[in-house]
Amino acid sequence: LGGAMVSFVLKNATREGVFAFIGRLRMITPATTLGDMATLVLYPAMSSHRAVDPEVRQALGITDGLIRLSIGVESVADIIGDLEEALER
Repeated sequence: LGGAMVSFVLKNATREGVFAFIGRLRMITPATTLGDMATLVLYPAMSSHRAVDPEVRQALGITDGLIRLSIGVESVADIIGDLEEALER
């Protein structure tokens, strides 16, 4: 059953690296807000927290590598598989 919120940091990722990772996802959809039946990926530094000063974002732990997922109703194995493929490529 979906509904979880997951955050993780891509180690040493720049904004370009995060966008490249998101671009490699096949099933998970990019979004500017979270909450749907489908799993969505959000990049807080450029969406929900774009108006927050970069130094404040860093202090809050919202680094350039931070990604948030809103987990939908898809199979957990499919979600994990999509993430693993995007990380490997």
